[in-house]
Amino acid sequence: MSRVGFILKPDKTEAGVLLEDLVPWLLAQGHVPVVTTEDQIAPAGVEILPEDEFGISVDLAVVLGGDGTMLRAARVVADHGKPVLGVNLGSLGFLTGFSVGEAREAIARAIAGKLAREPRMRLAVKFSRTGAEPVVRHALNDAVLHQGAMARLVEIDGYVDDQFVASYRADGLIVATPTGSTAYNMAAGGPIVVPGQAAMTLTPICAHALTNRPLVIPATSTIRLGLGADVRGVMLTVDAQWAHSFLPGDTVELTAAASPLILFRSQKGFFDVMRDKLHWGARPDRRGDR
Repeated sequence: MSRVGFILKPDKTEAGVLLEDLVPWLLAQGHVPVVTTEDQIAPAGVEILPEDEFGISVDLAVVLGGDGTMLRAARVVADHGKPVLGVNLGSLGFLTGFSVGEAREAIARAIAGKLAREPRMRLAVKFSRTGAEPVVRHALNDAVLHQGAMARLVEIDGYVDDQFVASYRADGLIVATPTGSTAYNMAAGGPIVVPGQAAMTLTPICAHALTNRPLVIPATSTIRLGLGADVRGVMLTVDAQWAHSFLPGDTVELTAAASPLILFRSQKGFFDVMRDKLHWGARPDRRGDR
């Protein structure tokens, strides 16, 4: 018997329909389906737990949604070492590798231990403010230090292992994992890093100096950021799941988290996903005669 947890996308219509289909099947197999109180949906026979008890209580988690829902799942279960399987109900689905039609078979194979797993590095993001206890959050994708509501440049001092890198005058800075390199980092012109590499990217957003280029930094390093000028209204966001004001004198330190997210892998490889999602072009053997 396995305890199978479900985390649903915010718009629960499609996810709720799929959950209604999966729950009787799991119960018939002798498994226990579990949802969180945050999702506020529970077909008959489903156990309901608060998020702070969910991660330690399930054997695996199933995301019914898109990449945003996967980020929430990482926050809930990754520290407990529980693997996550993603069923794509979103628009992109870089992280949710299985279709709705594959859901039952994928869950059955995951429960039986027949589905490949891969670790995805996360960031440990330590925010410090004078006179307050440091706050640590974890990111599967990225942490972003950026301008708030005002359209203006922000001056950010960047350090790697206490070595000064530069004072960036930009709309902000993105620190991303390999997983997050295909998200905001890519949109800002940062490098794509193949998952499995022990690296972080440091990418300025609309830098004033065109010579401020993105950097790839070892995951063993520590990146430290702080404001280089007395600017107000700056924000720190972590995986678009947590946000905090960032004032002159505040610092944020970023390094690899101790525990990665364990992700069930579909048969599609990374470059298959890139071709599919980013339209890189067909395989040579599918081009046809020319």
